[in-house]
Amino acid sequence: MSAPTLAWLAAPQGGWPALGRPGGRPAWQLALFVLALSLPAAAQVPPAVAASAVRPVIALRVALVGTMGQQAVLVIDGGAPRGLKAGESLRGVRLVSVGASDAVIEVEGQRHTLVMGAAPQDLAGINRAAAAGGGPRQIVLQGDARGHFTTPGSINGRGVQFLVDTGATVIAIGKSEADRLGLPYQQGQRVGLRTANGEAVGWRVSLTSVRIGEVEIYNVDAVVQPAEMPFILLGNSFLTRFQMKRENDTLTLDRRF
Repeated sequence: MSAPTLAWLAAPQGGWPALGRPGGRPAWQLALFVLALSLPAAAQVPPAVAASAVRPVIALRVALVGTMGQQAVLVIDGGAPRGLKAGESLRGVRLVSVGASDAVIEVEGQRHTLVMGAAPQDLAGINRAAAAGGGPRQIVLQGDARGHFTTPGSINGRGVQFLVDTGATVIAIGKSEADRLGLPYQQGQRVGLRTANGEAVGWRVSLTSVRIGEVEIYNVDAVVQPAEMPFILLGNSFLTRFQMKRENDTLTLDRRF
């Protein structure tokens, strides 16, 4: 009997359907099933073995150890450092973008932000959490000596640096940073802005995705302003999606919806 026939005969998940009743397998399939039961144990292929024989090897732990121009240097499952350019893949890890100190990767359709020098991300644990409860839902930030909360993250898959600003109505982005991110802000609605340097004209945009750590929010309002900014201000168009709690120098954001 050929291997494809044996693969078909392997019991599907949840066991074999009730046989011999209306809606069950036709007689010729019943005969094949009986024949399979009579084969020696070594000739039958357990479902788990058959699945593992064709399942691609997927990385479980990935760390960013450096950047070289347009390349991110990754250590995958403790192996030797390997350089990848945006769009390239290795062991199921696809590099989406690379910044000065972070990189965005994609594994099995899910994107993850890696920070240079941080501990390797346990992608297996992250994916289990996502499957069980719709993905990670909490962000924990540590304040600096001045009480400010800054964090790396990504906008539309490209690495950025955020500064939490509860006084900002929406996410605020400087024009040069918006250009780097490739945002089509000039197609957005023009809005008047009040800044520390007086009034200015900016552009309202909608960000496809905003990610911090493993938490990603979609369709987030933002404004692009002409002034240069050292950080992207993480305003309330993002923050109101969370329940915020501050204890000393720790800010915890628990996703509400």
